[in-house]
Amino acid sequence: MKTIAIEGTLRTELGSKTAKLIRREGNVPCVIYGGEENIHFHTPEVSFKELLYTPEAHLVEINLDGKTYRTVIRDVQYHPVSDAIEHVDFFQTSADKAITIQVPINLVGNSRGVRNGGRLKVNLRKLKVTATEEHLPGHIDIDITEVRIGQSVRVSDVKTDGYEISHEPQRTILTVQTSRNAVDETEDEEEGAEGEEATAEGSEATEAAAEA
Repeated sequence: MKTIAIEGTLRTELGSKTAKLIRREGNVPCVIYGGEENIHFHTPEVSFKELLYTPEAHLVEINLDGKTYRTVIRDVQYHPVSDAIEHVDFFQTSADKAITIQVPINLVGNSRGVRNGGRLKVNLRKLKVTATEEHLPGHIDIDITEVRIGQSVRVSDVKTDGYEISHEPQRTILTVQTSRNAVDETEDEEEGAEGEEATAEGSEATEAAAEA
């Protein structure tokens, strides 16, 4: 997992009135949990460009008055109308302590079922992962190339490397559903097998003719 550094300013005054003023100035009120005490600060909204609008999760190093805190994003609140960032919660980490975060799923390949007219339905776009900093993934790759119509990928199908997934093993991540334009993949397999047999027979005939 990559680490991104941001600069912040400690808040000397709290409350909704001060928070509104901070937002008007182009900043976002934030808080760091998980340490000896909660730390309130604000940072320019542009600081979140590489943190929130990206297909990966990151560790975040927050510099406040010369002191650095290693954190992960725990929660983000958006304005219900404008979608502007209203508030961000961070959780302070340590190298030897396991933490739980949401990690984006990255689908790799083009499903065989989709190529044959099926429709891909994605139920989970992130997975809740628990691990120490060293083993936290920025994203989780799932290869869907061989997923056919009617087949699903479940949490138990995901290979982990140093981390645990906190969902039920049978939870469905995605499914390839049938559709009106779907091709019968059984017929497709039979045609492929017939083609292979015909090729083999043709090769045998060619060899026999050569020997004669």
